[in-house]
Amino acid sequence: MRFLVDEDLPRSTDDLLRRYGHEAVDVRDIGLRGAKDPQIASYARSEELCLVTGDFDFSDIRNYPPGEYAGLVVLKLPRAATAFFILNLLESFLQQEDLVAQIPGNLAIVEPGRVRIRTA
Repeated sequence: MRFLVDEDLPRSTDDLLRRYGHEAVDVRDIGLRGAKDPQIASYARSEELCLVTGDFDFSDIRNYPPGEYAGLVVLKLPRAATAFFILNLLESFLQQEDLVAQIPGNLAIVEPGRVRIRTA
């Protein structure tokens, strides 16, 4: 899969995604650092990239209908989440290939011990 990594995630998220055989583009590397959510969503949609983010605004299917995207992965993070915590949470998701395969056109909300898949 091809992922767009939001700026609220650690820089090493790209490396983690690549280790699992995915392509990763970081918003900070393409001039979207500080961009508003609609801009990031528009880029993800136009480039057919699955957005991976810790921004829970992207879980609102009224504003971001999953069917319009190559996928949305929202990590439900505690306020004081460390890079280590974030990467471990994402890795626990990536290890579940059956769930990862369901991402296109859907929203995955990933939290410790649970993944919820929502459709449009």
